[in-house]
Amino acid sequence: MKLGLTCPRFLWSGGDAAIAGRFAAAARGADEAGLDSFWVMDHFWQIPNFGAAEDPMLEAYSALSYAAALTRRVTLGTLVTGVTYRQPGLLVKQVTTLDVLSGGRAVLGIGAGFHEDEHRGLGFRLPPVAERFERLEETLRIAKGMWGEGDEAFEGRHYRLERTLNSPQPLRAPHPPILVGGSGERRTLRLVAEYADACNLFFGADIPHKLAVLRAHCERVGRPFEAIEKTLHLRVPDGRSVEETVQLCGELAGQGIDHVIVALPDAAADSSLAHLAAVAAHVAGITPAGR
Repeated sequence: MKLGLTCPRFLWSGGDAAIAGRFAAAARGADEAGLDSFWVMDHFWQIPNFGAAEDPMLEAYSALSYAAALTRRVTLGTLVTGVTYRQPGLLVKQVTTLDVLSGGRAVLGIGAGFHEDEHRGLGFRLPPVAERFERLEETLRIAKGMWGEGDEAFEGRHYRLERTLNSPQPLRAPHPPILVGGSGERRTLRLVAEYADACNLFFGADIPHKLAVLRAHCERVGRPFEAIEKTLHLRVPDGRSVEETVQLCGELAGQGIDHVIVALPDAAADSSLAHLAAVAAHVAGITPAGR
């Protein structure tokens, strides 16, 4: 089983001037602790689950590029980019740049997007849900095209690209892994089966059921279910022992989860990173069910 760390909060003692150093400690700490991945959210305001809108929030790809220069082994991605925030060509270019500058460690984490207050506040249009999923599918098709051979035009319902030129190409072959976040059974998991290399579920979901739905979508499109990495986002509160976290990861592996991505109260704290290093050493030998 793989273990990752997400850094969703940037509110540290010392104020805004402390952000760079503490974020660097989190990224370096994840790398040195033997974790497999390091993630940030793709928001411009803090979201209610993690704090007040006025709390500090970094732009995701700028932050990940900074993390790339500080690390050597962890993969780097967003949980997850909202398809409503960037034109697809720009997004693919950003992820490609991250991949090239990190030595092939980028992941495209993407979803349909939400958070109406943030959209309205900063002038982003938040389309109806059905349109967001149409845009998500077109963006996935554009990414596959820009990370392939040629530079053919793309003509969709929502996006039109006259030339899908992307130079340089990513270092990761055949392209940076694509992770689609969310657990919607009719649309999200269908897109995972058709386009993605990984899914991302939330702790508390009926994991065996969600994975059974994903398996059915894979069978429908003729794709091996085993080819998709099953990731899960998990919040670990203060006070949980290493043994408790290891046991929980083992239970999730038994349900078919390959990669647990952990959020901690303070991603940069020495105690948090030591906790994850100990957990990583224990779970590295766990083989998830179905593998």
